[in-house]
This record gives sequence, C-alpha cells and structure tokens, in this order.
Amino acid sequence: MAKSSRENGPRAPAAGGSLSGTRESLAQGPDAATADELSSVGSDSEANGFAERRIDKFGFIVGSQGAEGALEEVPLEVLRQRESKWLDMLNNWDKWMAKKHKKIRLRCQKGIPPSLRGRAWQYLSGGKVKLQQNPGKFDELDMSPGDPKWLDVIERDLHRQFPFHEMFVSRGGHGQQDLFRVLKAYTLYRPEEGYCQAQAPIAAVLLMHMPAEQAFWCLVQVCEKYLPGYYSEKLEAIQLDGEILFSLLQKVSPVAHKHLSRQKIDPLLYMTEWFMCAFARTLPWSSVLRVWDMFFCEGVKIIFRVGLVLLKHALGSPEKLKACQGQYETIEQLRSLSPKIMQEAFLVQEVIELPVTERQIEREHLIQLRRWQETRGELECRSPPRMHGAKAILDAEPGPRPALQPSPSIRLPPDATLQNTSKAKPPKQIQKEQRRTKASGQLDKSPGPNQATVVTASGDACPPQDVPPKDPVPQDSAPQDLAFHHSQESLTSQESEDTYL
Repeated sequence: MAKSSRENGPRAPAAGGSLSGTRESLAQGPDAATADELSSVGSDSEANGFAERRIDKFGFIVGSQGAEGALEEVPLEVLRQRESKWLDMLNNWDKWMAKKHKKIRLRCQKGIPPSLRGRAWQYLSGGKVKLQQNPGKFDELDMSPGDPKWLDVIERDLHRQFPFHEMFVSRGGHGQQDLFRVLKAYTLYRPEEGYCQAQAPIAAVLLMHMPAEQAFWCLVQVCEKYLPGYYSEKLEAIQLDGEILFSLLQKVSPVAHKHLSRQKIDPLLYMTEWFMCAFARTLPWSSVLRVWDMFFCEGVKIIFRVGLVLLKHALGSPEKLKACQGQYETIEQLRSLSPKIMQEAFLVQEVIELPVTERQIEREHLIQLRRWQETRGELECRSPPRMHGAKAILDAEPGPRPALQPSPSIRLPPDATLQNTSKAKPPKQIQKEQRRTKASGQLDKSPGPNQATVVTASGDACPPQDVPPKDPVPQDSAPQDLAFHHSQESLTSQESEDTYL
C-alpha cells in the first residue's frame, strides 16, 4: 500500500467480504456508481432523501456491504454492569493502570461498552495525554493552509472511506469534512511523512467514535507508537512485519506456511491492507471493534494474532488447500475469507488463546532486521521503537505529568439550576455531636455559630460573645454553596467525548 496510485482502496463488493484491488479497479466496480450517488448529494443522509433508509447500530445503511445481519447482543443487565465498571476505571485511570492493568486487559478482551468506547480508546492510546500536553495545537494545524501536494490526494480519497456509513455517505458532509481536517493536520504535524492512503480508514474509524481533535491525537499515537514506520514513504516497517508474520506462521500453522512457501507468495500480497488498516477493511464491523479494543490495550501483537488466525483457518488444512492449486487461487482464498472465521465470538476467542507474545515478536524482529541489513543494507527510515500497548505507552511518558481528569457522563446547559444535593449527616456523627453537647452542659443554650463561651479564671462561664468567623462565608450556608459548586463543576464540562456513542 504505497503512497502512489497503486494503493488499495475501500473494500470491493465481491462475495464473502473480499478485499479490494487497486484504487483504479474499484472505480469501475459494480457498486462504484451507487457509492458516488450516495456520496455526492449533500451534507447528511437524512437531509438528502435517505431518511427512509434504515441504519444499523454501527451507523451503516442496512443492506450495504458494511452492514451486518443478526448479531449476538450483550444482555442489557450485563452491558450496564460493564458500563459502571468502565466508568469507575476511566474516572480513576492512573490508579488502575498502575495497579490493575491486567484487569483492564481482561475487560478490553470482553469488549468495551459502545457508549464509552471513544473515551476508552483515547485513554488507552495515550491520545488523551497528548491532547492535554498540546492544548490548541490541533486548532493551529487546522487553521494552517496545508501542503497542496497532499491536499489534492486527501480530497480525492475522502468519498472512498466507508461510503455506506451515515457519517461519510455524503460528499462534503460533516464526516468527510472532519476526515479532511484530521488528515491535513497530520501532514502538517509530520511533514516528513506526509499522507498515506492507509491512514484514511484509521482516521475514519476514530471519527466514528470521537470529535476531530481527539481523533487526530489518537491517529498520532497509532502512527508513532503502535505502528511506527508503517506509513513512511518506503514502507520498510510493513515489509519487516510481513517477514515476521510469515516466520511466526511456521509455528502456528506449518501446513499454511508450507503452502505459501511452495507457491512463493510474498506476505505483502495478503497482509499489507490487513496490518496498515488494522483490519478495518477486512472483518465484519463487530469484529473490527473488538479487535481494536484489544489492539489499543495490548498493541501490535493483536494484529499479528488476527493475521495468524485468519491464515491458519483459511489455509491450515489439506481440505482447504484443494481449492488453492496456484498463486491466484490462494490469494483469492485470502481475499474471500469464510464469514465463520471472521465471526466476532469465534475470532476473538481464537486471538485470545493464540500464544504469540511481545517477546516473540521482538525477537523475530531482530532476526529479520539482521537479514534485511545483510541483503539490502541499512533501513532508510529510522522509526521510533514500537510500544506494545497502553501500559508501555504510559510507562514511556517522560517525567511527571498531571493526572488525567475524568470526563463527565452527564452534561447540563450553562443556565441549568441544580437542587441542593448536600447529604444528611449519618446517625453516628449525630450521636457523637449530641454526646459532645451533653458533656458541655449546653443542651438548651448552645452558642451561635459565630459566638464563643468565655470561661473566667474562677471557672464561671460568661455570656457568649461575638467572635469573628474564620471563613467569610457563613457557616450555615457553606455546605449548600459548596455542594452546588462541586455539582456544577462535575456536570458542566466542555468535553464532548460522551456525545459520540
């Protein structure tokens, strides 16, 4: 997937969810006219006569190639429990990451609740921290004119990104506008890299779950921490990972490895789009989201595991190889994967159980790097080291940083009024105060809040005298004001992640 016209486009409408060919071949596909018709009529689907079209829960037009049929629904009770647990984690993120990272990993494997997925991806990837460290940076990039060399390429690619999703169905709609802003900002943020077509689907998936600024910083983390070097001009990193994948396949599925070796099929022919787009154009959408949940938590090993599972179940038995007598048939088999092996529950369980670790990947990386240097010389692109997931990214943050501020789940308009939410004192505290009052012998005549009883040297109590209050706010009104202040502060944040469900 190079940065030229040879780069892959969106998924072709072939049977079985097959992958796309080149960008030029897609323009002549049977659904090309339909996609152009859908993407060229206005700003959103409802305003342009598509209100009667049914949209699935992921935002795809029902009946399109992106939509899915019957799905395994999580029971509502279970979903609410998971939401409650994730809210607790997100509101105390640094503590959970420091002491209970394994629990976070297990919950990512179970699937992040849809209502909190956008926030969770930001916290897991470190995009939230990047945004806090660079206030106003995205706005500055957004206002800059950009390099015309990249702007034209980006604009031509906009309508190819998920054209049957309600956000991107219309040419010039809000989804395409935000996608353009994010991709343009990245070319200004990393001018040495510029724009690679495989970044567009990554950014589009992020925009389905969060606003443009947050999506930009998550894209930065994907390109710099999770998949460094993938989108550079020479694509050396993806070539190295192709060799790593092929070597790991020998241990996972010797039958598939032997067949691909005998057919002399280069890994780049089948794994480039898988890895560079993080399977966003390959798997059913429910599977894509589950894979991304684990990917943001555990890093690139999830991408390797998914690739290995697909290869193992597509080519890992003599029966399946009967239909793959040559290179063309084998590649078509990998482009038309069986829906069964891509099904969410099956695929996720296989990925979790596959014993491929970060250590194995890094060890194989060193082996393949030495072979590269022996045969081709030094790498032209010096990419930063790859971070294997959320924990590694957090640990690599330099120096102390401010704790992440939780994002509220309830937002009120600025002019909304709140009732007094101060809690009544617990019974034990009331009993203590009563005992303390009895001991002083002042049950009936206790001093006022701003008065004190003066005791003379002879032990007689003088009448209460006025004493200046320590706080300028009257004590009897302080709890109400304080409660109102805290409630207002926690409920009227300017952040908007939670509006993206």
